[in-house]
Amino acid sequence: MSYGLQFTNNSNTVVLDSEYARLMVISSGRFAPTEESGMGSTTYFARPVTSQEPPLVFVRPDTVNGVAGLCMMRLLGSAGNWTGFYVRAYNVNTAQPNGRYFVAAFGAQPIAQYGMRLWDGAGKLLFDSGTSCATFTRAFQNWNYVKYDKDSQGLTRIYYTVPFNFPQNEYLLLNNFGMNMTSGSGMPRQLYCWWDFPNNTLYAITIAATNPTAFFLPAVFAKMNA
Repeated sequence: MSYGLQFTNNSNTVVLDSEYARLMVISSGRFAPTEESGMGSTTYFARPVTSQEPPLVFVRPDTVNGVAGLCMMRLLGSAGNWTGFYVRAYNVNTAQPNGRYFVAAFGAQPIAQYGMRLWDGAGKLLFDSGTSCATFTRAFQNWNYVKYDKDSQGLTRIYYTVPFNFPQNEYLLLNNFGMNMTSGSGMPRQLYCWWDFPNNTLYAITIAATNPTAFFLPAVFAKMNA
């Protein structure tokens, strides 16, 4: 940055810059079952996300004495007006979709009634003192292959795990687990996520007719900053 505004902390790390956007929390709250006999959950944000690119939704299922499974995530709305998201429980044997979420974007929105705002040279709002930021905390890509079996339709289901202690303040990026993955046939791999709380284990599960064992999708976590 040749000119503009820049803040650094005591460790000489740039925390705010008039050229680059931070990951800003636009809305946060809870998600809960709303449909499909308690299996599906549609959540509307407190305010629409006005970014052109899809925002990032992070979730932290409520701790249960069992498995919380999430899948089939999709955003609601469209570019410039993202209004909410849908997510579904894995099946009737896993916990219903209950928990906390926040939605974030690389750019702020005018929320504060007073305080400070910062724009870049093109007029994009980068910072608003009424919008908290989020920090990426960790990412897992070293999945362990566990086993495979067949589901009720005869499709191959593969299980991958990574140890995780599920901190209360860390949220999983759900967008990754809302996308299908390539497979060995025309039918893509469907992707699911389990939070096995009693065994401190995070699962990724893929289902497809021709299901390769290679799996490198990162599980990305972040937390909200005050």
